[in-house]
Amino acid sequence: MDIPAEEIQQLEILCKHLYESSDPVQRAEAEKTLVNFQNSPDSLVRCQMLLERAHSSYSQLLATTTLTKLISRPAQVITLQQRIQIRNYILSYMARAKLDTYVVQALTTLFARVTKLGWFDSDKDEFIFRNVITDVSNFLQGAVEHCTIGVQILGALTSEMNQVSESDANRSLTKHRKIASSFRDQQLFEIFRLCCTMLKTTLESGMKSMGFEDPLQLALVNHLLRLGHNCLTFDFIGTSTDESSDDLCTVQIPTNWRPAFLDFSTLQLFFDLYHTLPSTLSPMALSCLVQIASVRRSLFSNAERAKFLTHLVNGVKYILQNPHGLSDANNYHEFCRLLARLKSNYQLGELVLVDSYPEAIQLIAKFTIDSLRQMLQVAPNSIHYLLSLWQRMVASVPYVKATEPHMLETYTPEVTRAYITSRIDSVAVCIREANEDPLDDTAMVTQQLEQLSVIGRCEYQKTCGLIVQLFDQAAQTYQDLLQRRSPTPVDLAIQEGQLAWLAYIIGSAIGGRVSFNSNEDYDSMDGELVCRVLQLMQLTDSRLSQGGCERLELAFLSFFEQFRKIYVGDQVQKASKVYRRLSEVLGLTDETMVLSVFIRKIITNLKYWSRCEQILSKTLSLLNDLSVGYNSVRKLVKLEEVQFMLNNHTGEHFPFLGLNQNVNDLRFRTVFYTALGRLLMVDLGEDEDKFHSFMVPLTTSMEAVGQVLANTETPLFRAEEAKWSVVGLARDLRGIIFAFNTRSAYIMFFDWVYPAYTPILQRAIELWYHDPHVTTPVLKLMAELAQNRGQRLQFDVCSPNGVLLFREASKMICSYGSRILSVDLPKAQLYSHKLKGISVSFLMLKAALCGNYVNFGVFRLYGDEALDNVLNCFVKLLLSIPISDLMDYPKLSQTYYVLLECVAQDHMNFLASLDPNMFLYILSSISEGLSAIDTMVCAGCCATLDHIITYLFKQCTLKSET
Repeated sequence: MDIPAEEIQQLEILCKHLYESSDPVQRAEAEKTLVNFQNSPDSLVRCQMLLERAHSSYSQLLATTTLTKLISRPAQVITLQQRIQIRNYILSYMARAKLDTYVVQALTTLFARVTKLGWFDSDKDEFIFRNVITDVSNFLQGAVEHCTIGVQILGALTSEMNQVSESDANRSLTKHRKIASSFRDQQLFEIFRLCCTMLKTTLESGMKSMGFEDPLQLALVNHLLRLGHNCLTFDFIGTSTDESSDDLCTVQIPTNWRPAFLDFSTLQLFFDLYHTLPSTLSPMALSCLVQIASVRRSLFSNAERAKFLTHLVNGVKYILQNPHGLSDANNYHEFCRLLARLKSNYQLGELVLVDSYPEAIQLIAKFTIDSLRQMLQVAPNSIHYLLSLWQRMVASVPYVKATEPHMLETYTPEVTRAYITSRIDSVAVCIREANEDPLDDTAMVTQQLEQLSVIGRCEYQKTCGLIVQLFDQAAQTYQDLLQRRSPTPVDLAIQEGQLAWLAYIIGSAIGGRVSFNSNEDYDSMDGELVCRVLQLMQLTDSRLSQGGCERLELAFLSFFEQFRKIYVGDQVQKASKVYRRLSEVLGLTDETMVLSVFIRKIITNLKYWSRCEQILSKTLSLLNDLSVGYNSVRKLVKLEEVQFMLNNHTGEHFPFLGLNQNVNDLRFRTVFYTALGRLLMVDLGEDEDKFHSFMVPLTTSMEAVGQVLANTETPLFRAEEAKWSVVGLARDLRGIIFAFNTRSAYIMFFDWVYPAYTPILQRAIELWYHDPHVTTPVLKLMAELAQNRGQRLQFDVCSPNGVLLFREASKMICSYGSRILSVDLPKAQLYSHKLKGISVSFLMLKAALCGNYVNFGVFRLYGDEALDNVLNCFVKLLLSIPISDLMDYPKLSQTYYVLLECVAQDHMNFLASLDPNMFLYILSSISEGLSAIDTMVCAGCCATLDHIITYLFKQCTLKSET
């Protein structure tokens, strides 16, 4: 088949429009036409013709990417001969044509994909696609440009073999691993040796010519380094390690690679490349060294490992002695990663036996201290690796058996000092120069403080002495500023920022206690630190009516969280010196009095910081954590402050409980009432008076909302006020019923809510079915009510409550479902406004069907249609959802497949009576679910299929018997 010249010209114009046009309409039109070209039946032949005859690089790129898509499609039938032809054509095309870089990249990707997919295909008893190195050797023996293309081909192939592409996932992951393993065993080591040989040759020629100035030679070295890195990062054993955990990664080099690593010239090669290459390429050499340093320990004998480690440490030491290359940010980052690998892959006992260890640890300490002092100029990710090194070394100290000194007691306190002082000094710089404040990056601060908590425990008395000195200075300056008539806001902000850092650091220092076998002297030092934070908190709380510092409050909450983990709970010795020091200075003699301080702070924050989302969230999280502990919760309920909360949970005392339309504030209410519910449960038993006394504010609110909703047709109906009242109440009640996990408490709540207030919830669904702000909390409340958690829904034999509860759930699902089906929504709002509510409805129905508190035979026996109605509503809701959406939204797919399993288990007669098209839809959804990544979904599909097949088998057996 031949393509007319006019069509080729038209395609080149369209490609130009697609990649260069600034007119979105023109670009969209071009894209539409080119997609049609890609999907045409004869696109394979047309692409080859276009590649041969096109003059534009964009057209070449289009033809190449289209061919890649075609051979990747599982449904596309391309014969072996066609694939061999494509492969051979690519090689000859790249050898003779002068191509742009991005076209070469696309062609190498296409070659790699064809090779991978045909790896096990043979032609005349020859695995034709495996002759990679032979085919590429023609490129490698040519000029530098052709040699670079050959290296790119090997790099693309190594990368392709290592990654699971979409086409692999659609075919078979097992087949991907078989291909990758075969490639690893037959080709990878040879490719790596070839790469190292070429790097040595290029390095020697570059050194002879006094540097790398030829851009073609630089391009070759760049692709050689990338090829080497691809080889070293290959997934050798199929673990598919997550890149986010690369600091824990071990490179599982095969045993037959041993010669390359026992010959230390390979290791030295990459150190030499780092020192010789320009800063644009040297980071990749360091990245390869990171992988080499992470080679599995079992590859070596003890003696071999010691020699290898000696060469590695000497190489690191030489870099530190000649640090000019580390001024480049990428070099610096990769070098920090290399330092971290020294400890993640080798034991401290092995490191101290290296002859140059004393000099190396001194240089590493100096490098770390200098880096910490310049933290504002250094990427936080790089600092993470440095702190990780010191954290691991300090944590290993108790296990070192070698007699040689590790010298950490000399250098670690200096590292700790450098970190703390740099953080304190950074505050003034950030405020005065309006820079980004590191405290705003909560995740980074948390991670660094976790590392510091271990590092600081080495020579802990020095750490505490430094913190006390800095804290006393900052606190004194802060007090002096407050006593002035009009302190400058900048000075005040600087002191508050410094004190915030110190409060965070004190929290982390206390949190580090779990990492060590602590002694009483250290506990006494902790007591000194705790006293200072609590005294500062008293000072700041006394000024909250005039305004406060958000960062300082967040630091206090972080401190409380660490203190709670270590010194509040069952495992704490009551004679701990922390409490002795607290008793001497603040009069806090035991854990109960400290808990009183916690609760007073929580109440203060809920009162004064109700408009600050972060503080509110962390305060309620602290309250929630305190309400979970077995011993602490029993001490808490005896406190006056807790009784105050249980008796006064209104908007008057806690402003975030008032009427407002802030969705996040409303979410916090659930957490608040879950904690209150747990506290109430401690002494509740079957005391109905106590329960009703606690519910008085909620009863009042419910009655008021009920009266408003009864007058929806009158002009006096205040829709917005009523709506947000319902939302707040639904969230409050859900928190309470979540906490009520005993039978007696649940029954008291159920008797309170039904039948008095469930009509209000049903009416809210009828009125605002289209508004997810209302439907989500109300449906979640009913779903929680239907949950038989801890067998709490064990009603008496003569009680109809189980049936009544199911009928209410059925009524709400049908009411919501029938209305939401009539709502048409744009794709952007589909999940939030419709599918989320359907997902919660599925969750509610599953809880009601599997709760084991209803005899469903009763409904058909007495002609009650509640069960049939809700099952029919379930099917209608399901049919309104495309199967693709079922799989695209994880929460929806989880609730649906769990519910379907439940229906298939107990209500198979209903499924069998469905219209064939409906049943086929369900079977199609099961088929899709079986290939899902989520194991919960897969397991649900398997169980559902088992129930369906079992039902069919039983029916067939019965028919054959009759």
